[in-house]
Amino acid sequence: MSGRLVVLQQSLAKKEAAFDAKLTNHYSSVKATNGQPLNDKRNGAATMRRFESQNDSMRTAMEGIERTKNAIERESSKIASIELVADTLPQPIKDRLADGTLQQWRKHPTTFFVVGVDKARIVVLDDGKAVAHRYVSSITDADQRRTFARTFNDIRALISKTQGAAS
Repeated sequence: MSGRLVVLQQSLAKKEAAFDAKLTNHYSSVKATNGQPLNDKRNGAATMRRFESQNDSMRTAMEGIERTKNAIERESSKIASIELVADTLPQPIKDRLADGTLQQWRKHPTTFFVVGVDKARIVVLDDGKAVAHRYVSSITDADQRRTFARTFNDIRALISKTQGAAS
């Protein structure tokens, strides 16, 4: 489970608790009128304004709860799409993800970053049958360039070896 999903679920729990507290407060306010008519000249209008204010507050809290539920649904679908793509990845990529050499981009699940290398990316093509690189020319540090080249070449060699063995 992603950290973002955990934060969203905690936020939802807090918002629901706040809504329940507001609802309890509203019911106690209504109960405090003790069945007296609210159209008298003294406090009827003030009581109605308080009730309306409480209703607006509860309505706003409910909208916040709905937005959080929608965000949780979107996050869950992103996680599901990443897991779906992860099933089709070649084994060398899965191994590098497991040992922490590569990091998967959530926005584009077939794109991977080499940890410790700025900007350059490894892209899986054709359902895992080939890999390519992007933005390698933007790497200015020689150590980062070596790290990226070593990782990319290892992955490419292992993928082509498995493709050759499968044929």
